[in-house]
Amino acid sequence: MGLTKKIFLILITFLGNLSWSQDSIPALVSSDSIKYKVQFSDKITGRLFFVNTSNSVNVQSRNQDVDYNLIPNKQDRLGASIAFRAIALSFSFAPSFLSENKDNEDSRLFNLRLKGFFGQWLQTFNLYEQKGFFIEIPELGIDSYLPKVKSLKIGGSTSYIFNENFSYRAIVSQDEKQLVSAGTFMPTIVYYYTKYDLIDDTIDEDFHSYDLAFAPSYTYNWVPSKNFLISAGGSVGIGVNYSKTETESLTSILTELNFRASIVYDKNNLYLGGHYSYLVLNHNADRTTYIKDNIPYFELFIGYRFKAPKKLVAKANTIDEKLHLKK
Repeated sequence: MGLTKKIFLILITFLGNLSWSQDSIPALVSSDSIKYKVQFSDKITGRLFFVNTSNSVNVQSRNQDVDYNLIPNKQDRLGASIAFRAIALSFSFAPSFLSENKDNEDSRLFNLRLKGFFGQWLQTFNLYEQKGFFIEIPELGIDSYLPKVKSLKIGGSTSYIFNENFSYRAIVSQDEKQLVSAGTFMPTIVYYYTKYDLIDDTIDEDFHSYDLAFAPSYTYNWVPSKNFLISAGGSVGIGVNYSKTETESLTSILTELNFRASIVYDKNNLYLGGHYSYLVLNHNADRTTYIKDNIPYFELFIGYRFKAPKKLVAKANTIDEKLHLKK
């Protein structure tokens, strides 16, 4: 069992014990309706986090019956994020003192993740910039490091949250809190552009890939006690990929698979927890090659909600009114 999985299991056990020490959720009833969530519209939510993520590729050659695994020199990262109303912004870096980063000489991984909430619309943006890859070919006994190989992935998704009682913010930014269990259907459009600079002693070639998929998605927030949240969801999508090299281009069917799970302990203004997600994009690269594009993401976090300045709240209220957005 990997270190990140062990940490996640320890976290679930720890937060589970905390949750059962709390009183059960009171009946939150206003007239004939249940209050499913509460929003902290006058608070700025900040957090510190640990992240392990990367963008790796598995290439299957039909002619040679071998698999090429292009794996980035993975890095553990520390970072911080801040969220207020519609916008959540995060930034992270890879300090050399973390054990996973000891062999990262001449390699690089930069990751930027943005999320925006506009009414019931959710907009995400992801950027992965990587340098330094291992190439593994098990059938040929090859395991080499390619320090000059680089990749750039830019994209994200646009989703619509059907159930107004469901809080996605309670999962990703903690500027809301889910009070009663709820789930939602979330139709999603996924889109990415990826560029690989394949460089070693004998090759210098660029590979471009464009992904577009429609991915029906469902996520459920379970609230076993008033300060504890467990969330899980996933999507299965289909779309189109366009791949191009200097000598060939191909349009093929794209499939999308995504699984995600979260656990959050939230009491007063303090919160902590973890996220795990795994996105796989499958498509043909050319007429003889099949690609599995993998993005695993693991995060542990701790944060606090701060009272926002009155001028900032007033300005945000004005913008929300002009755009007809709910706070």
